[in-house]
Amino acid sequence: MNACSRSALRPLLLVFAAAAVSPMAVASCGQAFCSINTNWHAQGVWTEPGLRLDLQYQFIDQDQLRRGSHDASVGDVARHHDELRTINRNWLGTLDYAIDPRWGVSVTLPVTSRSHSHIHNHHEHDGSVSHETDAWNFSRIGDMRVVGRYQFMGDGLSPSAGVNFGVKLPTGSHKVGNADGQRAERSLQPGTGTTDAIVGAWYRLPLDDGDSALFAQAMAQVAIGQSDGFRPGNQYSVDVGWQTQLAPQWAAFVQANFQLRSRDRGVDAEPEDSGSRKLFLSPGLSYAIARDFQVYAFAQLPVRQYVNGVQLTADWAAMLGVSKSF
Repeated sequence: MNACSRSALRPLLLVFAAAAVSPMAVASCGQAFCSINTNWHAQGVWTEPGLRLDLQYQFIDQDQLRRGSHDASVGDVARHHDELRTINRNWLGTLDYAIDPRWGVSVTLPVTSRSHSHIHNHHEHDGSVSHETDAWNFSRIGDMRVVGRYQFMGDGLSPSAGVNFGVKLPTGSHKVGNADGQRAERSLQPGTGTTDAIVGAWYRLPLDDGDSALFAQAMAQVAIGQSDGFRPGNQYSVDVGWQTQLAPQWAAFVQANFQLRSRDRGVDAEPEDSGSRKLFLSPGLSYAIARDFQVYAFAQLPVRQYVNGVQLTADWAAMLGVSKSF
């Protein structure tokens, strides 16, 4: 494969994190990121030492209530809050440095623009119930991720494997309120308040045609302790995908992304309506504008979603990105 072909394959994406999260006696309002990750090193197609900058935009509209594996409607299950909708518009900036073909480190900082609304059901002293719509709309910095990597086998033209290791830092606020001074649920906040450990491993198998490859990756993110009565559920993901070169500047990808999230815990958590199992299909394309400058786009479509309790989910999500190496 020539240098231009390898360049077009750099923005290969894998699952990162996604999930609608929590409430205790409340239907989950949901916070979300696309379950797609620009861990291009998992493909082993760009191993040159140097710096890479990546900017992503993600859109996730969580407008469908789900109970277990079935769609639900507002009021189907009695809750103190009836969740209506959460719209997530995420910007993720990544600075990646490959020290040499084996070692590298990346730093990712998200900025989340999130709007959410739910119906608050007030139980009055006379036994009647009044309904009030509450809303939040904010743009804030989220939790930073610092992840190192080590490739212990292979290169871009042969089977390769490696490991990831790092932390998610509590750089995002977990005390954001609305115009009325009401603090959003912990599941809606831009940050969890916790430091999380991140570990993972990947494997890539080039195919005989020389322009295609299969890859797999497993990742885990586990909170270390709790923050102000809240410990987010552990996240586990397994991703399997195929990528192929369509033309010197075009590459196509398809991934199956499975994500498991356990229930949130703590006095400020809402375990009844947190935790999920989700399987997605994520097709995508990339275009190499120049050898060191690419654009890419992915769609993410749910194949199966199972949630604990009642939670907001999305019927689709989209990602656009640009990647520049130096």
